[in-house]
Amino acid sequence: MDPVDTEPQSASSTMKYPFARPSAVEIPRVYEELRGGCPVARVQLPSGDEGYVVSRYDDVRTVLSDGRFSRKATTEPGAPQLTSTPPLAGGLFTMDPPEHTRLRKLVSREFTARRVQNLRPRIQELTDGLLDSMEKLTGPVDLNTELAFPLPVMVICELLGVPFEDRDRFRGWSDAFVSLTSHTPEETAMQRKSMIEYLAALVRRKREEPTDDLMSALITAHDEEGRLSEHELITMSITLLVAGHETTVSMIGTCVLTLLRHPEHLAALRADPSMIEHAVEELMRVNPIGDGGPLRVTLEDVELADTVIPKGSAVLAAVCSANQDPTRFPEGSAAAFDPARPSANQHVAFGHGPHFCLGAALARAELQIVIGTLIRRFPELRLAADVEDMRMTTGMMVHGLTRLPVTW
Repeated sequence: MDPVDTEPQSASSTMKYPFARPSAVEIPRVYEELRGGCPVARVQLPSGDEGYVVSRYDDVRTVLSDGRFSRKATTEPGAPQLTSTPPLAGGLFTMDPPEHTRLRKLVSREFTARRVQNLRPRIQELTDGLLDSMEKLTGPVDLNTELAFPLPVMVICELLGVPFEDRDRFRGWSDAFVSLTSHTPEETAMQRKSMIEYLAALVRRKREEPTDDLMSALITAHDEEGRLSEHELITMSITLLVAGHETTVSMIGTCVLTLLRHPEHLAALRADPSMIEHAVEELMRVNPIGDGGPLRVTLEDVELADTVIPKGSAVLAAVCSANQDPTRFPEGSAAAFDPARPSANQHVAFGHGPHFCLGAALARAELQIVIGTLIRRFPELRLAADVEDMRMTTGMMVHGLTRLPVTW
């Protein structure tokens, strides 16, 4: 392992980002040392640009919510970039208020707690169907293939009105959109172009034959109400499709792995299913979907943790580090999984501030239903491989297990 990835240095030195993970079940160890000695650390990003990683809980919340840390500025000419491929402008991930607020309002009603509550029976039905099919198999099976991937894709396809039969294409597209170093700029550009062309064709079909789904509602907002441009329509569809399944796919796998590694907590959850909501919050806290949130650029000089971050600097809020900050999660070891932890729901897995995850209620519902149903239907569920052999995807903004072999 390259020592530059693991040894925190003084504020005047630079480390390479992203940091190396020691295993599939641990976040990079360097974060603990950064929180203690260099909470605003200079890093070299995959693009070659320099930036800063913020690691303490309170500072991470500031970066996520303070308007001086801009997402829109990442699309400006000459702005520092996370990767060699510039972000796709015109979407929720590259906007600041008030433009971000305008677009967010167009879809926020589809993700309210009340609307998601009405979706729960359908999520349960889809989950039951996948587990019915899995039950007919002889283990071991890859839980990613049988459950973790298809369920979130089914849900977001139904919500958006995207044909589920095209799901195999989503994985390649999504991987390109969340790539740090796993794709070349040419590969990313090709996948983006393919996805944009696919969604543009789908928009044309839905204009001719409208359906009762979110994409048709967005088309109406464009065609009849003029509330978003054609580019915003396509970009919003991409954002919802990618973000609506990619993160939940990874979370299902890592959360199940955590439970299988802690049979005492798994048994307690089986005995008292009412614990599922709180258990899911703790599972999300200890299982980050990535090292940090989307890149931001400072609009002015900002002082944070006694460090002045200059105007025009790239800044990453290390959510995975914040969620294991012992000053915020003081009960026992902050890195340990404890479903009874009182502070579990203070995590920032869904972000904070104006960019708080639009689909948080939907993701919570999917995780609660999938995990609760899985452990009830398969009381003998267990790992079919050594934890040491588990691997995470690399070179991606979203971390997920490459496979999760289970048997019962």
